[in-house]
Amino acid sequence: MTVSDQTQACDIAVIGGGAAGVLVAIGVLRGATRALRVVIVEPQLPLGRGVAYATRHSAHLLNVPAGRMSGFPDRPDDFLDYLLAQDAFPGVEREVLARAFVARHHYAAYLRQRLQQAVDASPALLDVRAARVQALERHAAGIVLQLDAGPALLAGSVALCTGNALRPLPARGASAVPPGKRIEAWDYDAVQDVAASADVAIVGSGLSMADSVASLAACGHRGQVHVLSRHALLPLPHAQGPAADYDPEPLLAMGLRQRVRALRLHAAEAAQRGIPWQNVMERIRPLGQALWQSLSLDDQRRFLRHVVRYWDVHRHRIAVPVHAQLLELQRQGRLHLHRGRLETAIAEGACVRLGALDRRRQPFQIDAHCVINATGVEMRAQAMRNPLLQQMLGSGTARPGPHGIGIDSAPDGSLLDADGVAEPRVQVLGSLRIGRLWESLAIPELRVQAAQAAARLLPPQG
Repeated sequence: MTVSDQTQACDIAVIGGGAAGVLVAIGVLRGATRALRVVIVEPQLPLGRGVAYATRHSAHLLNVPAGRMSGFPDRPDDFLDYLLAQDAFPGVEREVLARAFVARHHYAAYLRQRLQQAVDASPALLDVRAARVQALERHAAGIVLQLDAGPALLAGSVALCTGNALRPLPARGASAVPPGKRIEAWDYDAVQDVAASADVAIVGSGLSMADSVASLAACGHRGQVHVLSRHALLPLPHAQGPAADYDPEPLLAMGLRQRVRALRLHAAEAAQRGIPWQNVMERIRPLGQALWQSLSLDDQRRFLRHVVRYWDVHRHRIAVPVHAQLLELQRQGRLHLHRGRLETAIAEGACVRLGALDRRRQPFQIDAHCVINATGVEMRAQAMRNPLLQQMLGSGTARPGPHGIGIDSAPDGSLLDADGVAEPRVQVLGSLRIGRLWESLAIPELRVQAAQAAARLLPPQG
């Protein structure tokens, strides 16, 4: 890959047009004081959707109340202000709306409006390229991005916001199950197209499973739903109640086992005072990254082997109505939880037969008309099936993050190459930083990363 006469120049390139990429672009546009050229490269338009906010279905709710979903650290009520200005919920008072879990499609629209406002007010120019970045190479003149459509880009600096990738269905034979019988949970329209009378198997019991069940219920689904996962733990709900007031700072000096014991003790003490355990978890929310980084590598590995699923259901909670829907379907005998490890997926006639092993390694089967892959976010960069990341890792421009999770980055977000040398012209955001930060997926983290990245990407503007 070389710099040629056909290469187009820009000051800043943003790879990915989901929430993180749009927030970076907004920060750059707001911070620009001259006519910079900013390019967002995103194959799936419109912008602002990504995986989380691509759904158009009103049954898919944000997992955080509207009052805490601002895209900007310095404007904590911005999303709430947007909803009120749009009159999205006529007659609902501000205080009530702040506590509400609203449909996720509102957030995508919010990001696009704020981006357009930033474009209108900025001396910088924004160009959106409907393409996929295939390769990234460093040059003295800048960062060259090879696209799958159109000329290459020569950027002064780059924000790497590739977003989330879905884990493949972890079963032998899965690739041979035909479309329509094998559905990705993030293909929201395909989930809604499932026949109302069909029996459905969902692999994975986390947030993507909850989305799939909500979609099926909204379409009048009447069949049986079988949920298979290794722990068979449903997502837990948010709760109202008094705030927990213990000091979380001592947790930072503890090992993993001590922390687990301490949190259980805090939860028990809070319960005696009428404080829900959810608010105990909220107390450590600002320390999420520090808690991960202060663990030894051995304790991080223990966490990934033994604790992560329990952390997920307590930390990544769902809206109360969604949780109530899951419990009601269980009560009706229509939603069944199966604990086991998926081994095989085989299409047989009109059905799909899943073979699994229970905790005693005894085999069992689940027969359904289709299987939905809701296994969640792929964390291993080598397994993300992303040509750009494969090229960067293969060329040594990047290296895997700790434990093989994501790609590695410096504390300021700069890309680290295979030798551990920082490339400040490339800022890494979001799920790619999980190995270093752990908490790096949700809007509270993304908005801070985006604001910091925008400030670092802007060229000197004297």
